[in-house]
Amino acid sequence: MPIIVKASLGREKYYTEVIAGENTLITDEPLDKGGGNKGFNPFEILATSLASCTAATLRMYIDRKEWNIETINVEVELENFPLTKRAIFKRNIAFEGKVIDEERIKRLRTIADACPIHKILTNDIEILTKFS
Repeated sequence: MPIIVKASLGREKYYTEVIAGENTLITDEPLDKGGGNKGFNPFEILATSLASCTAATLRMYIDRKEWNIETINVEVELENFPLTKRAIFKRNIAFEGKVIDEERIKRLRTIADACPIHKILTNDIEILTKFS
């Protein structure tokens, strides 16, 4: 089933309401780009997708294994280089709770890379645009 997200931008510069199902969030541009800084900018949303998907995927696996890990912290830094058409995501994952041995860390790295957003970002991407 496809995911459908609708963005609506009126006359207030860059303040955008985004709706997915019954959920709404606000995106905006920072003040230095002419926005009001009232929400995440599009790059932050992209990095948020990777961070939150990674955390949720790891939580599902950790819960299934019944490991005593209180908190999963995922930090994603996104650097965009438009001139070279390259983007670099730096993902840092930390755990609070039980100490994790190297074997589990190795497994958790594989699980983190299996998160659906990670897979999308590392696969071939095609964007089809239609005006109506």
